[in-house]
Amino acid sequence: MTPTTSPTWPDLVLAIEVSRFGGPDVLRPAAAPDPVAGPGELVVAVSASDVMFVDTAIRAGRGTAFFPIRPPYVPGSGVAGVVTSVGDGVDGDWAGRTVIAHTGGTGGYAERAVAAVGDTVAVPDGLDPRDAVAVMHDGPTALRVIRVTGIGPGDEVLVLGAAGGMGILLVQLLRARGARVIGAARGQAKVDAVAAAGADAVVDYGRPGWTDEVRKAAGAGGPTVVLDGAGGQLGLDAYAIMADGGRFSAHGAPSGSFAVLDRDDARRRNITVTGIGDLQARPGERADLARPLLPDLLAGKLRPLIGQVFPLAEAARAHRRMEDRDAIAKTLLTSA
Repeated sequence: MTPTTSPTWPDLVLAIEVSRFGGPDVLRPAAAPDPVAGPGELVVAVSASDVMFVDTAIRAGRGTAFFPIRPPYVPGSGVAGVVTSVGDGVDGDWAGRTVIAHTGGTGGYAERAVAAVGDTVAVPDGLDPRDAVAVMHDGPTALRVIRVTGIGPGDEVLVLGAAGGMGILLVQLLRARGARVIGAARGQAKVDAVAAAGADAVVDYGRPGWTDEVRKAAGAGGPTVVLDGAGGQLGLDAYAIMADGGRFSAHGAPSGSFAVLDRDDARRRNITVTGIGDLQARPGERADLARPLLPDLLAGKLRPLIGQVFPLAEAARAHRRMEDRDAIAKTLLTSA
């Protein structure tokens, strides 16, 4: 009989696996083989993993129309850590560097992750890797939203979901571009976070009459731009009060669905509508957009808000907090 062997513990790493679609409890710690870098790839010893609301939708089975991810899989796509090995065609100088990286859609909730070198950004000395990974997804997406909607000086911008990880960054990036920002969030703690990020005005859309408050803050014409990071009825309510000739970005769906606008009415009002499909990144683009943000982080010109951090093994608790709307801004998992 030929003897067989199985991986020993030094060959295994902790990962969080989704074996079937469902609630947060389907996120289970599991032993996974230590990954090996292929050509053009590197392996990162993960110190922090980015957790996004879209991760909860995919896990629940609500993202199948947009993402080709099916169980079993390891969630997560943004990581920070130290490069432990590189594959063929990758400069050996990457080994030992602290980096942030996009893993391609899965594999981020783990102690070790593989990423393409083109999706990897070196973290400058002196910058906390947690702050760097907090902008890995949200920073580039925020920049693409601003670019697609053409926001500039003089715009009155209503940001829905402004207390989310991307919302907090949007407030700062928009102010730096000369726009006037009205942030909208739910609950006093989130309202306070948006105000601290520098919004010119903040409204609580959990209260009746919140759109009247937006009108007062924006003036008679209403917001010239709506950045809808909430979706559903909140997005529709914001659309109803925005200025004719404005721009509406329907990119968020924490409420359960993207805002579905009447395109005929939008044409009549000369409102330009864009959606999540207009924000898709080509390979390497996310790294190209994230790289110039890191010096601004180091200089304190851009400040992500990390509202909660959980150990990797408690990923289910992190998802539950997000779905219960108890999480503020960015959520991270840590492996160390």
